[in-house]
Amino acid sequence: MNLPIETVVPDEQLIKEVQYNCDISDARDHGIYSMCSLVLKLRNLYKWEKGLQPWSEPEAAELLDWIEARESYWEEIAQQEFRPLTLNGRACPVDDVNAVNGNSGTQPYIYGAGHGRSLKAIFFLAEVVDHLSMEDCPVLLLGREHAREMASPFAMVQEGQVLVRTEPLRYFLYDHIQELRSSCRSSYRHFLNSYGLLAGGELDQQKLSAVLDQIAANEQNLFIYHEIGELLEDSLDSETQRRLIGRFPGSVIEFVSRAVRDVLADTHPRGVLAHLVKVRKESTLALFVSFVDGLRQELFPELGLAWKGFVERQNWDGLERARIDCRKRTQRVAAKIVDIAERAEDQTDKAVQKEFNDVVLVPLGLEIPQL
Repeated sequence: MNLPIETVVPDEQLIKEVQYNCDISDARDHGIYSMCSLVLKLRNLYKWEKGLQPWSEPEAAELLDWIEARESYWEEIAQQEFRPLTLNGRACPVDDVNAVNGNSGTQPYIYGAGHGRSLKAIFFLAEVVDHLSMEDCPVLLLGREHAREMASPFAMVQEGQVLVRTEPLRYFLYDHIQELRSSCRSSYRHFLNSYGLLAGGELDQQKLSAVLDQIAANEQNLFIYHEIGELLEDSLDSETQRRLIGRFPGSVIEFVSRAVRDVLADTHPRGVLAHLVKVRKESTLALFVSFVDGLRQELFPELGLAWKGFVERQNWDGLERARIDCRKRTQRVAAKIVDIAERAEDQTDKAVQKEFNDVVLVPLGLEIPQL
């Protein structure tokens, strides 16, 4: 007797089908990453496949052989179409997450499908660990993953729910800490000191391995509240952003639009910074500040001074003022992007790029001279 779709548990066939589509996504779009990013993502994919911990480094020769085999496999499948998923003997489109996950909300597994950077297809199949509700938003904590592609965003919004993938989160946190270990940023040192991870000014790698799961559990609200901000943000909606990115993938238009939406999510009244000011959790604040770099730092210049005031005087009010001031200014930038997107359909690519440069980038000090 076939189970109804609402209660079906994914079997080996479904796992293989989802993983095959993950492989096609990687084969098609691995070129969006720089060489360094690609190697890091492949290394973590290798660790996941082999069941290795984030701090367990594979033998270089073995990893290189695996990468070479993976690239050969990509060449074989790069032109293939995504395969429909099989549910109770019926074909299901790869983007029909409701058909796979059902409507009961009690599934022990969840199937994820969406798009990441430059609209790279994201698929995964993971076990559900816990159901939460935060800011009246449903949040699912996910555990063991049975299928994944190499981007593996560790937090995302799907069908009005925030999904937190704890396996990719562990890899991300470990890599992020390694990346910043030579940093002189006070926020980074503040974060490490909150977990006793600095010994003689150096990162204690052994202790990091011991407390990584504790860090992931303690700091997951940083990522949850960012996604809540994304879910609730309407100044630059996801569909408008998707249209622009679809037309100009991998461009400054994509990177700036994403950064603007990220800052809007972070500064939303129910987003991460407002939450941190409310609960006054120093370690998470320090980790948040350490993430704000590059374009996000350009868009949020008030944060550096507000962080300095916090370190010197525990001035949480200064952080709230910085949040409000940044949000007002970033909303004005978002309005310009929305206006450009709404009129872009009737314009050439060059005209859209020039207007984006003149109206958005130049006021931000990010002008592209050749446009």
